Amino acid sequence: MKTMHKPLVAALLIVGLAGCNKNNANEPAGTANETGSALSDFGNSAANAAGAAADIVSPTPSGQEFADKAAKSDAFEIAAGKLAATNGASPKVKAFAAEMIKAHTASTDKIKAAAHKATAAITPDPTLTEDQKEKLDKLGKLTGAEFDREYLSGQVDAHEDALSLMRDYAKHGDVPSLKAAAGEIAPIVQKHLDEVKALKG
Repeated sequence: MKTMHKPLVAALLIVGLAGCNKNNANEPAGTANETGSALSDFGNSAANAAGAAADIVSPTPSGQEFADKAAKSDAFEIAAGKLAATNGASPKVKAFAAEMIKAHTASTDKIKAAAHKATAAITPDPTLTEDQKEKLDKLGKLTGAEFDREYLSGQVDAHEDALSLMRDYAKHGDVPSLKAAAGEIAPIVQKHLDEVKALKG
């Protein structure tokens, strides 16, 4: 007798689902619109979850937006590099971090100078995003080899984002001085990306 239960349950489920589909077909258009809206909201949430990298490259930011993104990127790199000096274990990681502090300080100066040349006043805002603050907070709680792994992984992501930003603005930017600066910085960021990938292994 027990063997009859599963087919019976399956049949009842099929009938029930068919009934649901029939009811849905008779529902007013408003309900269908609500369902479509819910699906749209879900799609929007999924798109937002793609992360900062997608936000950086599309659409091309304005001059102010670009300067702000570049400034925040540099500020994050410098802060992470300082953490590596105290929390890291590998001499190679510490040497790379020291290089990042120097390079991104220079990048900050270059962006500031280019922003100053803009026709409309542009002052880069280096205030870290909440995401950047969370990443630094997490890094600050790590030490030794664990820190090194997390730092290098974050550096790959950060430099990929920065490279997309620089290349995109160098091609499509609307402020000539910042566009030129982005073109000069892009190959340096590519070099750093290659270095950190080699370190990460």
